[in-house]
Amino acid sequence: MVIPVTIVQISNQELIPKHENSCGRFILATNIFDTTKLVPTEILRIYKEQLSTERGFRFIKDPLFFADSLFVKNPERVETMMMLMALFLLVYNQGQRQLRIALKTQKATVKNQLKRPTESPTLRWIFQCFQGIHILITPGVHRILKLTKEHCRILRFLPNACQKYDLLC
Repeated sequence: MVIPVTIVQISNQELIPKHENSCGRFILATNIFDTTKLVPTEILRIYKEQLSTERGFRFIKDPLFFADSLFVKNPERVETMMMLMALFLLVYNQGQRQLRIALKTQKATVKNQLKRPTESPTLRWIFQCFQGIHILITPGVHRILKLTKEHCRILRFLPNACQKYDLLC
């Protein structure tokens, strides 16, 4: 395996500590050993493009997600949980992407946590906005409690399957 090394010649010795501190180091691993197929700079570029994936795994580790409260010992169950979490992350990212595309297409915004308009909200924030809405089902009566006009407006940007609340909007 070839590791690229950049050699920099500095004539001013005072600049050496400054440049040493500004250098970053990446240890990247791949299962593609043929450097003609994938050069190290390409590996680094692909890695840096994974920001949303890394953000997604940070979301899974968040205490509000409750992933830390799951205890499984059996290796097959651990694999199953990881597969389900990865699948959930895929669905979450797709939902967030669809919401942002709908907002951008319609040139609309929703309020973020600071009550400022944004066209790129996180799906987590949208979920939190819908916390506290209750469906009351009694014989002959179906009622949705605490659903506001703002909730109904947000629902219009979500896929049709998410709009079952829309019956009362």
